[in-house]
Amino acid sequence: MQEIFNEHLPSLLIGQYPSGPLGGLALTLILSVLGLGLAFPLSIVLALCRLSPWAILRWPSTLIVYVVRGIPLVMLVFWSYFLVPVLIGRPTSAFTTLVVTLVIYQSTYMSEIVRAGIEALPKGQTEASRSLGLSYGLTMRQVILPQALYNMLPSLISQFVSTIKETSIGYVISVHELTYSANMVNSSLLTKPLQVFVTLSLIYFVVCFALTRTARAVEQRVERRRARITPFAGVQNDSLLQSQ
Repeated sequence: MQEIFNEHLPSLLIGQYPSGPLGGLALTLILSVLGLGLAFPLSIVLALCRLSPWAILRWPSTLIVYVVRGIPLVMLVFWSYFLVPVLIGRPTSAFTTLVVTLVIYQSTYMSEIVRAGIEALPKGQTEASRSLGLSYGLTMRQVILPQALYNMLPSLISQFVSTIKETSIGYVISVHELTYSANMVNSSLLTKPLQVFVTLSLIYFVVCFALTRTARAVEQRVERRRARITPFAGVQNDSLLQSQ
């Protein structure tokens, strides 16, 4: 184990960079950030379409969410690997294929988080905004989404943790992420697979545990903010009832 840390830890963290391609944990984090970042606006669009009063938007978006969520991630990787080059008319790298896969996959899962966050808000806020003359789009953009996204921060961080673990599927198409780098180290040593993959597990655990604790801290902050706002809102409602 000590030998792996001393001699091969750089390979697990950054791959062959700077003398070769970037890989390891660094590439895993880049893939996760890109996948989640690009999927986020798509997830908002899907969630709003699913909550739309118009069936022409609601039914197709619901179908997309259920179909993608019902497909194994490895199957989606293979579809992207063979389908994306056909659609754009030129070959694509394994890195691009994995990013496209993560964007499609994560956008459907995050859309459910966004939808749940919107539905958790009191419906009176939407009704009050509409009564003031705001359109449906302005109500969502200026009143509902800012509050919902703030409340969803812990869930989004947890989804980032899931994305980090899901990047390991890139191993099947030779993306040089953390799991692929660990397998390369194992192939060079041959006699120490247990130590290599225990080290791999430790790296995943440290990163995911740190992010999970961050999500918990954010969740506690959100709960404290809710606790400060809720009594104040209750006092306001009681005052209004007494004045009537």
